[in-house]
Amino acid sequence: MNTPYKFDNDTTHPIVYVREVALKDLPDDVRAQVTGTEKIYAVHDAEGERLALVKDRKLAFALARQNDMTPVTVH
Repeated sequence: MNTPYKFDNDTTHPIVYVREVALKDLPDDVRAQVTGTEKIYAVHDAEGERLALVKDRKLAFALARQNDMTPVTVH
């Protein structure tokens, strides 16, 4: 099948990526602010820039959606 398809790159809800982050992989000043868990979740834009760190996956998805972004999980 060689039918061309024009993808709409002008999306109103940009994709952001949610991934688990181990506390040991974060700088000391960030680790000092986190208590009661060994992992948190990061939200990244399409270029890989970290936009936010949050305490759980559900919150990461909610944060993205509240800011008109489409969250997807990264493994």
